[in-house]
Amino acid sequence: MMRNVIGEKPPKLTPVCDLKDLTANAVREAGDKVAYKFRATGEGVREVTYKEFQNEIYWLGTAINDLGFAQGHIACAGENSYNWILVYLSALQSEGVFCPIDKELPDSDLVNIINHGDDDIIFCDKKREEAFKRIRSEIPNVKYFICFDREEDEDEYLSFNKFMQKGKELFENGDKSFLEMKHDDLQKMKMLIYTSGTTGLAKGVMLSEHNILSLVQYGLKLATIREVGLSVLPYHHSYEAVAGILVAIHRHATLCINDSLKRIVKNLALYQPKYMYVVPALMEVLYRRMQASIEEKGKTKTVQTGIKLTRFLRHIGIDIRRKVFAELHHALGGNLEKVVCGGAPLRAEIADFFENIGIIVTNGYGITECSPLVSVNNDFVNDPKTVGFPMECVTVRIDDPNEDNEGEICVKGDIVMLGYYKNEEATAEVFTEDGYFRTGDYGKLTKKGQIMITGRKKNIIILGNGKNIYPEELEDYIGGIPYVLENVVYAERNENGEEANLAVQCSVDPELLEKEGKEALEAKLKRDVFKALEKLPTYKQVTTVIIRETPFVITTTKKIRRAKDGSPM
Repeated sequence: MMRNVIGEKPPKLTPVCDLKDLTANAVREAGDKVAYKFRATGEGVREVTYKEFQNEIYWLGTAINDLGFAQGHIACAGENSYNWILVYLSALQSEGVFCPIDKELPDSDLVNIINHGDDDIIFCDKKREEAFKRIRSEIPNVKYFICFDREEDEDEYLSFNKFMQKGKELFENGDKSFLEMKHDDLQKMKMLIYTSGTTGLAKGVMLSEHNILSLVQYGLKLATIREVGLSVLPYHHSYEAVAGILVAIHRHATLCINDSLKRIVKNLALYQPKYMYVVPALMEVLYRRMQASIEEKGKTKTVQTGIKLTRFLRHIGIDIRRKVFAELHHALGGNLEKVVCGGAPLRAEIADFFENIGIIVTNGYGITECSPLVSVNNDFVNDPKTVGFPMECVTVRIDDPNEDNEGEICVKGDIVMLGYYKNEEATAEVFTEDGYFRTGDYGKLTKKGQIMITGRKKNIIILGNGKNIYPEELEDYIGGIPYVLENVVYAERNENGEEANLAVQCSVDPELLEKEGKEALEAKLKRDVFKALEKLPTYKQVTTVIIRETPFVITTTKKIRRAKDGSPM
């Protein structure tokens, strides 16, 4: 497959010394540039410049300090919004700790995370305010809830707008206490993020200011982003919070806030971004929609011919992909040039399709414990079968490699977390004696030095014959069946409890299921699974094929949750 060699070199950026300097530098160099665009109720699309953004950080930070919590644990729970980002940066620039809360957590998990994380105040939207009222007696250490949608104060439930107004008045009347806060120790905990793993209980990942700044600065040395982005992924997740929001500030980019996944196509048309960060599940949806549209319009052969033509022309230095496939680009807003994909493996077939029509899709790899980015492909060396090159600030090694040089990926460097909050035992378990973090992911390094992910350590299947199988490999093949939406490969056990043979559960196109019936479609699916895997060794063949009629249980980053035995929940 011919890879793209036309892209933007990483821009020369001014180094920043701390998180206060991150926005101050953006104001110095691009103060009048639009930092954020978003839909505002009754206002249409609102634009906020970097200068305006910094002023509002000062007002909010001053209000937090006046309330007495600028050295405390400041939490935020809610839908993606400009206010969420404002709380985030204000907390980061205080002397306290920012604690993002997964907006989709059930009440019991909210109680556990809020109490374990020692949260002092919580910023939230209306839906989360209602949840916190339900569990109020179980989270006694929280002093105040500052609510984005509330107009009036009521006991400990405060209006965000009034809170901001008070901070503005204090700041403009000479209260510079927040502005003058020191960031002397960059190794102290600055963010406390609770993981939403696919198995097991959440743990509080402690990230320092040094961890965060290292990710922001070294990430942009390895690969660049464009000037206008669409912000799609949940803000409570480190991928979007650090690699998305903070990297955009350092790049002085304009970030457009996607207010709903249901509106992503409309927002692509509205904001016309040049880049966005996504997870594979979202890329899969966009890919399937485009393929269905191409087929529905009878243009499959036209697109295939166009791909062959443009690939030939690129060999002689002529790139006309964006002209030839202008209609497809228009469906994505017209300006989209680059998509950074992380959080789970992406099928190479999808990356190749977008590459063929003129959109760079770069795979990255990360984990919350690494702030979260470890490696990423760039515009010039982009192999979708890998997750790219490690950042300059880390060392990556493969522990206990097998005959194929595959082993556990271990990372050491500036982005690796301080440890798990109030959990020394769990912290000790994930670090080697010489200080490497055990990611729990299996993989290998290519000859060029790129990381290739094989699968998750906890998902590995070991058959009775001793063969090791990574289900993610088989799921990638099965995911290529057009009517399969999602699938999970796992082991079935024999009477002795041994992992004896492989099974797969698939969710399929509901219209096709209704049309053909479960029994007939299951028989067809079994044939198609066999065909998809026919080139693999016998021990990697799936013997049990099941159509799943209920949705898979997923995390907020769209990963399917697995039970302890590897099967879907």
